[in-house]
Amino acid sequence: MTAVDSPLTRSRGAGKALRRLFAVALAVWFALPLLPLVLWSFADRWSFPSVLPTALGIRSIDQAIAFGAVPALGRSLVLGIVVAIAATLLGALAARALTFGAVPGARFVSVLLLAPIALPPFAAVLGVNVVLLRAHVPSLVGVAMVLTVMALPYTAFVMRTAYGAYDRSYEEEARLLGAGRLQVLRRVQLPLIAPALARAAFLAFLVAWSDYIVTLIVGGGEVVTLPLVVASAAAGLGNDAAVALMSLSAVAPPVLLLVGVLAFGRRRSRSSKEVSA
Repeated sequence: MTAVDSPLTRSRGAGKALRRLFAVALAVWFALPLLPLVLWSFADRWSFPSVLPTALGIRSIDQAIAFGAVPALGRSLVLGIVVAIAATLLGALAARALTFGAVPGARFVSVLLLAPIALPPFAAVLGVNVVLLRAHVPSLVGVAMVLTVMALPYTAFVMRTAYGAYDRSYEEEARLLGAGRLQVLRRVQLPLIAPALARAAFLAFLVAWSDYIVTLIVGGGEVVTLPLVVASAAAGLGNDAAVALMSLSAVAPPVLLLVGVLAFGRRRSRSSKEVSA
């Protein structure tokens, strides 16, 4: 029996095919709910009992622009990026300190980091909003601060898991070779935790991107993001096409970012395997 026909090779081939089939099925599962949105986005008329739109067009684009979807999309992107950077940085610092025992009362600090998940968002935001108003904090800054706190539990958890498998001996070897702190950070620590940083930033971006309550209450109508515009348009009548188009635009950035994070993680995994080989 040749190596090509061995049971081990056949088992690996079957497992690979099964994983690909599962990936395709999962992609179809997530893509199916988006199909009606795609049809609605370009349906100028879709009356019952027709299965498909009876008239297609791009009138939804003009309606979405009239609702202010373009500037709202820009604000959502800026807010998501700011929160992702701030929450990932703070989460990484907290996770490193907690993992390597540099924080007194580590258990209590860990509970505090998870508190934003346990507290009801509506009640917590109402209390925080009063403090921000009395402190004269600008609406956009207040929204970014509160969303950063809400995203911190996710980033800290991801980074703590990464630091749990982190080998500090690489840093010690780099210092023995004469590397400074910045060189160790840039050439040793960041490359090793880069996939975890990407995953943490993705989760923080999702928290800010999909938020409605914090932006509505703390923003006070001054910070209008895409979820607010979609909700406002959905509350009216005759805006189905515009709502569908704006909903698709709300889905696209997280999906593209997820694909980028997965591709980055796979590339880093391949490079690390090549280096170890």
